[in-house]
Amino acid sequence: MNKAEFQAIVSDFPSFAKEFLHIRSKSGQIKKFELNRAQLYAHDRLEQQLKDKGKVRALILKGRQQGMSTMIQARYFHRVITRRGTKAYILTHEAEATKNLFEMTQRYYDKLPSGLCAPADKASTKELSFKKYDSGYAVGTAGNKGAGRSQTIQLFHGSEVGFWPHAEDHAKGVLQAVSNEKGTEIILESTANGIGNYFHSMWKSAESKHSEFISIFIPWYWQEEYIANDVGFSPTEEEDYIYNLYKEDGMSLAHLAWRRIKISEFSNDYDVGMESFKQEFPCTATEAFLNPIANVFINAKHVVRARRAKVESDTRLIIGVDVAMGDTDKTAIIRRKGRVAYNLETFRNMNTMEIAGYLKHVIEKERPHKMYIDCIGIGAGVVDRLREQNYHFVEGINVARSANHKDKFRNLRAELWSEMRDWLTQEMPVQIPDDDTLHGDLCNLGYKYDSSGRLLIESKDDLRARGMPSPDTSDALALTFYSGFYEQEGDSGVTVIPVIRPGMFI
Repeated sequence: MNKAEFQAIVSDFPSFAKEFLHIRSKSGQIKKFELNRAQLYAHDRLEQQLKDKGKVRALILKGRQQGMSTMIQARYFHRVITRRGTKAYILTHEAEATKNLFEMTQRYYDKLPSGLCAPADKASTKELSFKKYDSGYAVGTAGNKGAGRSQTIQLFHGSEVGFWPHAEDHAKGVLQAVSNEKGTEIILESTANGIGNYFHSMWKSAESKHSEFISIFIPWYWQEEYIANDVGFSPTEEEDYIYNLYKEDGMSLAHLAWRRIKISEFSNDYDVGMESFKQEFPCTATEAFLNPIANVFINAKHVVRARRAKVESDTRLIIGVDVAMGDTDKTAIIRRKGRVAYNLETFRNMNTMEIAGYLKHVIEKERPHKMYIDCIGIGAGVVDRLREQNYHFVEGINVARSANHKDKFRNLRAELWSEMRDWLTQEMPVQIPDDDTLHGDLCNLGYKYDSSGRLLIESKDDLRARGMPSPDTSDALALTFYSGFYEQEGDSGVTVIPVIRPGMFI
């Protein structure tokens, strides 16, 4: 290899990767890294944006194990050792992923031919530093809200952003550590984890061209290894439809045979297995953003129908309020008149008196028949303040207390959610705000039955453990069903707010 050939290879990332970088294949074999179709497509999109804008701001949505992290790690390692003053930082969703990604980069470094790269001055379990280049590479875990905030970064890779437990905090922190200079890169990649969360919101903004980020989607059937023996394979009507949709883009009958096997592995119930497959291995972005759990309490098809419906109602106005403080959860306010829910509002960082003041304004302007407020925690203070001003139709609802039908529901929250689901699924059409966050909050919760056969809705803590946001908007809507579908004359709600014990809200 002469000098010109060497320089040409070093300056071109795919060529450099194929010649000098090594990866561990899915079979465990160490081999040279030749970018596959999905990786080349993503690389080309990133390079085009870099050429057009002078920097990279990209979201990558993909299925499981399609090699995006492998490609981005290699891309950034290549930049760090070939350009001076380049610092790369990678933030993952969990400690094990952080360890795996750093080991991948350590392998790139260890397998380089002698003399191709200067020795690292620092080589820990989370950092490579090259003083000669004034460059470096470090990793962190998103469970730590402060991860990366103090860094000066030119290249940032957010891995599995849909599962970050503090996504918005990191957006305010580590993403701000990347300057707006030319040559900088922010790449956020993830499999989908439901809708209404940070990654989904970012994706929707990128798709609609409302942000500087571009959206890059990678379909599962681009992977050559996602195939099975198709000898004797006879596609069903549904499989034939999918095949005809995507065969020009590379889908084969062998891909469909593999798909059928994976669906059966997910569940014995074909419909349940298919929904799980779509979320893990999507053909489109729309398929990807489904609920990631099988036992979802409210099916998305009912929510989609209600978002599209146009219904008129002149029944009494009921307002539901789910109160929150801080910048993680939101205070949510929604109105409902019979079969129409409308005018959803959300607020962050309002204190108790500010929330009470705003609700007073809403009351004076809209004159509701009832306003139901979740009185667990700080909501109790809001209720007290409003009732102190003689708004006696304001009622505090303790959703952790016993249900009215104690034999059917574990607590009042489960009973209210059951009422809300019955309302959404009734034969008569209902209307809700055409809002992605509400859609996600309605469709993200799972359910189970306790040993007495009583319904229990997934808790906020369990949702957060799955990396999902608090269902503030849907909890607000559920409160409007405290007296059923249609509010009747007279009082029927709680007038005395019970003492709340820590841990009651389950």
